[in-house]
Amino acid sequence: GPGEGRAAVLLQPFVHQVGGHMSMLTYDEHTICKPLVSQELSFYESLPLAMRQFTPQYKGIVSVHLKKDSLGNLTLMASPGLGQPDSFGRLDSAGGDPAVTLWHKCKWTASASSEHGLVKWSHTQVTKTFKDSCPGKKLLRTDLQYHTDSLLEDANGKQPERKSYNPWGLHCHRQHLNRMSSKHNENKLQQFLLLENVVSKYSYPCILDLKMGTRQHGDDASEEKKARHIKKCEQSTSASLGVRVCGMQVYQADSGHFLCKDKYYGRKLSPEGFRQTLRQFLCNGNQLRTDLLEPIILRLKALLSVIRKQSSYRFYSSSLLIIYDGQEHKESADHHLPFPKTHGTNPSRVDVRMIDFAHTTFKGSKSNPNPTLHDGPDQGYIFGLENLIKILQNLSEGK
Repeated sequence: GPGEGRAAVLLQPFVHQVGGHMSMLTYDEHTICKPLVSQELSFYESLPLAMRQFTPQYKGIVSVHLKKDSLGNLTLMASPGLGQPDSFGRLDSAGGDPAVTLWHKCKWTASASSEHGLVKWSHTQVTKTFKDSCPGKKLLRTDLQYHTDSLLEDANGKQPERKSYNPWGLHCHRQHLNRMSSKHNENKLQQFLLLENVVSKYSYPCILDLKMGTRQHGDDASEEKKARHIKKCEQSTSASLGVRVCGMQVYQADSGHFLCKDKYYGRKLSPEGFRQTLRQFLCNGNQLRTDLLEPIILRLKALLSVIRKQSSYRFYSSSLLIIYDGQEHKESADHHLPFPKTHGTNPSRVDVRMIDFAHTTFKGSKSNPNPTLHDGPDQGYIFGLENLIKILQNLSEGK
């Protein structure tokens, strides 16, 4: 068939992962993949039509295996053509854009011999090759310096040296490789879910990852896990607001860096701290992007009306992403362009998407034939959305 003889795809860590604990990997420019969880697959396969505009597009399943080179470096390889549409999964469809191919050539490896399996990324090398190969081209994502503030202090409370990536995804990837290599079996195939990369159209994706709802544990959680999750909710804004910060990256146009926050930061926030963080998410270093408030609020209200209609669905532990571009393309302001680069009726190009459905339960779920049946819509989720909208409305009124 069309899938045969196609080269395996080297999976790269997805550098814009700001939350979650699963390793998210880049499959191609518009596609990410994550380890398959049957409950999540079941959700995507029976996704209500009205929800599709608020979730990543589901693109199929791919088999992934661990590859180990002579130096003991581990990489994850995806075998295309398995369980996915034929037209899908071709890297060369990107038209040979040097930026894209280079992006795939960036070497992410974890050395199995090193004690912690630390991940090395020859960042400078990639940037250099890129500059040499296409001078005059715009800054590529690999050129960006992600940096983290106090959240990654060392034992003495010293600021670490600046990292050139958002550290969260790498942390997840490292753990994933360690888990896979401890079971180490190169021939063992693991199934991954292919999903739309919802930030691929942004040059400088600013991402806020919010855990929604007042309850995080799934119906299947052990008593111990249940207790752990309940405690996290009680001690965070999940209980008071029905929403908490799970991760964030904001591009600071003044310094050219991303400011990153992780879930540990988000858990400690008071309701007031949550408001301030929401405000910080909309500050690009120069000004508060008040132009984004209305489009975000409208999207959240549209989502709210969809969630209110989903009977029996419970989105436990699911996240909501709010996304915008940290640096709008200057071209769109130029009047000589016949079509400004806007997305339909959405000039500020904000996006709101639900992700992470591994603990989502609903009546008729294939993976869970006897789910605990919940009546009506997800009230905890609705509570969180309503509070989020309220806080943003207050921000837009200058409160």
